[in-house]
Amino acid sequence: MFVIQEKEIDLSSLRCEMLDPCCGALVVFEGLVRNHHEGRSVSELHYAHHPVLAQREGQRIIDELMNQYPITKAIAVHRVGTLKIGECAVVTLTVAPHRQAAFEANRFLIDSIKARVPIWKKETYCSGEVEWTSPCPNCGPLGHSHQSCS
Repeated sequence: MFVIQEKEIDLSSLRCEMLDPCCGALVVFEGLVRNHHEGRSVSELHYAHHPVLAQREGQRIIDELMNQYPITKAIAVHRVGTLKIGECAVVTLTVAPHRQAAFEANRFLIDSIKARVPIWKKETYCSGEVEWTSPCPNCGPLGHSHQSCS
């Protein structure tokens, strides 16, 4: 299951959904908003997304994962909207009978989400500057820049 939401992520509830008496491994990754990026102090982040394409690609990643790894379940939840320092922006959970599969699947899951799902990050720095820091597929040859995005 892949979910995009504005509300805070309820890790406790997600963890309960993942419990399976046949499985001995549950791996959880939490991506937290940190207070710096490339030597600059960050005050908050804003995540924007393409609702239809992001949901579709996220679920495609979950489906690939279930076919490629010997795991029982996988869930990924990504927040959008404005987040404060320390808040959870993304969480991935994988459960499997054994730890190696759960670890490998979780790594594939978070890496694939970061690389493929159209969710973009805008950072607000303590200096007051604002900058999009995630790649956008429209940048480059089309002359588009994140400064002109809303």
